[in-house]
Order: sequence, then C-alpha cells, then structure tokens
Amino acid sequence: MTSTRNTHGTTAGETIATASDATQGVLDPLMQRPSHAGRADSGTRIATVIASDADLWFDVDLDDGQGSLRCRRVASCLLLPAPGDTVLITSTRQGDSFVIAVVAQADPRQATLAVDGDLTLVSRSGGIRARSAGPMALESDTSIAMQSPEWRTQARQAHCEIGEMDYQGGHIRFSVLVSHFVGRACEVVLDRFNLLTRSSFRLTEEVEQVRAGQLDIEAEQTLRLHSKNTLLTSKGLVKVDAEQIHMG
Repeated sequence: MTSTRNTHGTTAGETIATASDATQGVLDPLMQRPSHAGRADSGTRIATVIASDADLWFDVDLDDGQGSLRCRRVASCLLLPAPGDTVLITSTRQGDSFVIAVVAQADPRQATLAVDGDLTLVSRSGGIRARSAGPMALESDTSIAMQSPEWRTQARQAHCEIGEMDYQGGHIRFSVLVSHFVGRACEVVLDRFNLLTRSSFRLTEEVEQVRAGQLDIEAEQTLRLHSKNTLLTSKGLVKVDAEQIHMG
C-alpha cells in the first residue's frame, strides 16, 4: 500500500501525528490546572480556623494544601468555631463555603453555642435540665423574666445584691432560726400588727414617740417607769387605785 504525499512532501499519517502532538501540547497545561468546579463539588473537607470576625465569617486553611477559604457557619452548627479549631467545611457550585461542624477544639475547656437571632429550647413531653460542675452564670443585657406555676430554689448559701426591689404577693411566710436586719430607715404601714415573743428588748438612743387612740399596758407582776424627770398630764381625769400607795 502506497502512502499519499502532499505537495510539501509529507504523508497524511505524518500530518495527523503532527496535529495530535500539537493539540496534546496545548492541553497539557490545562489538564494540570486544578478544576474549581470539581473542587467545589468535592464534598466535605478538613480545615483549620485561623481567624474570625464580628460578622461570623471565618478564615480557614485547608488541610489538603489547596490554600485558604472564607466561610460562614451553617445554621445547624451551634458550636462557635474558634481560632485553632479543626472544622469540617463544604462548598457549593456557586463557590460559597460553609463550616458545617467542629471536629476538634483547640481548647476543649471552652465552648460557645451561638445563634444570630432568638433561641428557644422546647421540650414537648419532658423537662430541661442544665448542670454544671463549676460556676453557672445567667446574664442578660436587658431583662430576665421567669414564669411558672411553682418556683423552688435550694442552696446552702445565697447572696443577693439588688439596687431596688418591688414585691407584690398574696401571702409570704418566713421560717428562720436567726435573722438580722441592718438599715438606715424602715417604714411599715399595716392595718394590723401582731407581735408574739417570749422575751423582747428595745433600745432607743434618742427620741421614741407613740401616738395611739387608746393605749393599754398590762404587766402580770411589776411595771416600772423610771426617768430623770417624769410628767403625767391629763385633760380630764387622773386616777390611781391600789391597796397601798406610797409617794415620796
């Protein structure tokens, strides 16, 4: 079988081989270049958080050596990533990258659960219990509201510091062994006041005044009134009645 040569002295087979070599030389750099679309569809990858900002964007370094990415956190990832944490990320076809989970923390002693909006924890058929081996703090920048048919608090010691407090209730009862009240002023307004005690001692350094419509003082054994100056005055009647009256 004879080969056909063109006017330039080359055969058809040599022309095809030359064109194939030229095409291969052009495609080699393109084949060696990483495909961004394939990398976006490559599923999940491991990365390390290097920085974060106030808008909850995270800069991560890919562990496969493909550089760094700027990611957001998915809504289901409540654990807030911190610099140094190992995270699991994924990318979309549009080129957006997201942190979907925290694989390992750089500091396992600290963890933050964070959401962008309001957070509601609901248990439809059971209870919710929070337990801590260390101190537990409940803080709010505005207010804390608690509502329940019954409220129980139990502690060995309690410390309460409140600038101003208003209490409204139908009934209150205190059962304590020892109580101490220290204050600058005390004002009590009541319809009726009953005080039952086995022994009572009251000390007033300056002035004590009693204003009453009727005053009844009764002592079973001894009644003693003593002062440097004693004044007994009455607009109507002064009556002193006893088996013996000693004056002087």
